[in-house]
Amino acid sequence: MLIALRAVHDSDLPVFFRQLNDPEALRMAAFTPEDPADWDAFAAHWGRIRASDDVVARTVLADGDVVGSAAVYGEPGEREVTYWIDRAYWGRGIATAALRHLLAEVPERPLYARAAADNAGSLRVLERCGFRVTAHASGYARARGEEIAEVVLHLEG
Repeated sequence: MLIALRAVHDSDLPVFFRQLNDPEALRMAAFTPEDPADWDAFAAHWGRIRASDDVVARTVLADGDVVGSAAVYGEPGEREVTYWIDRAYWGRGIATAALRHLLAEVPERPLYARAAADNAGSLRVLERCGFRVTAHASGYARARGEEIAEVVLHLEG
């Protein structure tokens, strides 16, 4: 399977919106928008992302199909990675390949990542890409309606 990244197109947004509203994926991601089903808030959020010079946002393609997104955002020295892969594509190495492509495109370090402590798949992706656990925290997970354990990871240059 050929994994590639490209700039986000307007036509990607409905796909991202559908992916964001998968109940199982929401629960796994845990730290989600207040109301994932609010298209206007979603579109406004992506409008800000795409307009920002401080964000590198990419569409993830698998054999040419839109399967998710990946991004780097935040202040210098505190920048974080984030990604979302359609649940239908989980377990195929797509997130790992996409994150590796993103890390090659954005060479600045350090970079950080956060994941729900019980999100073994995401933690495995981050560790395969060189991130190491540096802290444990907790935060309110809107998708679960409760405070949960969170892992903070760090990637040095």
